[in-house]
Amino acid sequence: MCVVSERAALVAVLVAVLVAASCPQARAAERPQTRDAWIQVSVRAPLGMRVRRAMALSIVQLPGTDHAPFLVLLHGRPGNRDARIRMGRVEFPGNAQWFASLGYVVLVPTRIGYGITGGPDLEYTGPCFYKDFADGMDIVVQETRQLLRYAAGLPGVDPRRGLVVGDSFGGVAAVAAAAADLPGLRAAVNFSGGDGGDLLHHIDHPCRADQMARTLAAYGRRDRVPTLWLYSANDRYWGTKAPRRWFDAFVAAGGEGRFIELPADKNNGHFIFNRNPQAWHGAFEAFAASLGLPS
Repeated sequence: MCVVSERAALVAVLVAVLVAASCPQARAAERPQTRDAWIQVSVRAPLGMRVRRAMALSIVQLPGTDHAPFLVLLHGRPGNRDARIRMGRVEFPGNAQWFASLGYVVLVPTRIGYGITGGPDLEYTGPCFYKDFADGMDIVVQETRQLLRYAAGLPGVDPRRGLVVGDSFGGVAAVAAAAADLPGLRAAVNFSGGDGGDLLHHIDHPCRADQMARTLAAYGRRDRVPTLWLYSANDRYWGTKAPRRWFDAFVAAGGEGRFIELPADKNNGHFIFNRNPQAWHGAFEAFAASLGLPS
């Protein structure tokens, strides 16, 4: 009898494996799912121009999530118009799936002026010799505020708690969001944040790094939530000195933040967010855990 029972148990296990293997729907249900949406946004640009546009949005979440915190994922800014158009629909597929697997509802907007959303380039901050970074960041904050208003009505989202995470230009925008009293925002994460970099003409030396420091100091004075700053040791857009200077200006003005230097990554660590996520997963999880957020 014992032999028969063991054989029957083995058969049962094999049947279960075969059923699971032949049922892709069951396996897919365990993975985060992505759906596309469009939301209407209206922003006031410099000089008072009002721009209304349908903004593309990708939403990534585990099936059946309930009262999950939101995570807004802000993309960067290519240096020329053609590259901005070629962005299509921004999705960050690998990173968005990973964040969602932790238990967040991930919201990835393709902002005005980029990809399939199109429209005027409202985030342009000026020529290299004169930059007005705050104007470009304010546009992103306006869009993010309206995105969170939309997200509050989505199934499974807890609008009372969440994060804004940004890469490159989006990283500075995430710091601006931390100073903007956005509803439900608990923290902001800045990956490789900056603006004014140029790998052809002034590698390691971004335009008006001094002005960026003053802009971030202004955000520090108004900062309302903890921030995490992550920069690779060989970010060739900003070099090694500017990111530390920007962080120090933010904290000295009253901002709450933690700076982590990530390892060098290939020939330019500026792309570490997408290219080497294993380098920052641990730092993000520790930061989220300290705030009682999914990690």
